Amino acid sequence: MEMKKRVSLELRDRNPVEVVELVVNNCQSADGEVEGLTDEYTELEILSMVNVGLSSLSKLPSLPKLRKLEVSDNTISGGLDSLAEKCPNLTYLNLSGNKIKELSSVEVLQNLKNLKSLDLYSCEVSTLDDYRENVFELLPQLTFLDGYDQEDNEVPDSEADNDDDDEAGPHGDEDDDEDDDEDEDEEDGSEGDEEEVGLSYLMKEGIQDEEDDGDYVEEEEDEEDEEDGDVDAADVRGEKRKRDAEDEGDDDDDE
Repeated sequence: MEMKKRVSLELRDRNPVEVVELVVNNCQSADGEVEGLTDEYTELEILSMVNVGLSSLSKLPSLPKLRKLEVSDNTISGGLDSLAEKCPNLTYLNLSGNKIKELSSVEVLQNLKNLKSLDLYSCEVSTLDDYRENVFELLPQLTFLDGYDQEDNEVPDSEADNDDDDEAGPHGDEDDDEDDDEDEDEEDGSEGDEEEVGLSYLMKEGIQDEEDDGDYVEEEEDEEDEEDGDVDAADVRGEKRKRDAEDEGDDDDDE
């Protein structure tokens, strides 16, 4: 795919001024120059053009906020002197796998005052005697060359993590998701406790109701027994009066 068309596709219906990161790797530049990019990309911070057939960066537009430029595996041999003017805030530059042969091609990067990391791995210049010492001397602002500092200490994980975060997107998304999951778990646990407490309360109330019902039944039975007893007593008294009346009748007959 042509580089110009690829840049247009990567816009994804956005305005150039809205683009912060642009990756157009493995497309093809028609004439070895940067195509499709304009001065409208004023907010661009990360640009990756790996293996696109670039032989020059002379047509790179002005990108005042660009911090990271990836142009590895191209055929760039020079013309880096314009980077200081077009990308003054550049901190990371990857030129590995290009055709840079002389230290003079690297020396022009002195004007990139914010440049901290430079990668020239697999360029012919990296095979020169005292290559690392000479590059660090030419570019005193550098902290890392080909992933190592002057004492051969590798780039710390914190530096690599920062680069990964820039590519991945906004910070903290995963932590927020984890916090949300923990909050949901806590809420679920609280609901479970409330349900358990509520169930225990209802069971207790049910037992109490059953006990109260039992007492009520017993009281009803006692009342019925008492009423039955009263009836029996009344019957007994009635029978007694009846017998007494019959006895008096018999006595009258005898007289």
